[in-house]
Amino acid sequence: KVPAANASWTEDATLFYERADVSVAVATDGGLITPIIKNADQKALSAISNEMKDLALRARDGKLKPEEYQGGTCSVSNLGMFGIKQFSAIINPPQSAIVAVGAGETRPAFDKDGNVVPATFMTATGSFDHRTIDGAVGAEFLKAFKDYLENPFTMLV
Repeated sequence: KVPAANASWTEDATLFYERADVSVAVATDGGLITPIIKNADQKALSAISNEMKDLALRARDGKLKPEEYQGGTCSVSNLGMFGIKQFSAIINPPQSAIVAVGAGETRPAFDKDGNVVPATFMTATGSFDHRTIDGAVGAEFLKAFKDYLENPFTMLV
């Protein structure tokens, strides 16, 4: 949805990618590894979920092939399962973007009639290499990320 954010910086040129290969941080006994959901922009949310479960299991068992964790065009890191509400993740070069996902929490919100109702809120923080993704493109990327989270049916492909 935001092709300008699907880029990486090299000494020779800025590279733009047609595919969105999303690396997802997985903690293992041997440290952090980032298996990749290849062509994530072309997959339904259910397919991404199933693929990530398989990759995470094989990552923890040490059974990933190098092509399953080397590369990627951006990353996602989630500390929400540890109760962390917000954090800043560090970009994995040569990628130019990473999204840090925090824990969801129930807070009061207003429904369409103005009534106070419980709602789940979560914080997602984007870190961007400004050599390739400036603040405006980063904001556009985060808006697209927010739109997908708030309307997951748009990812049913």
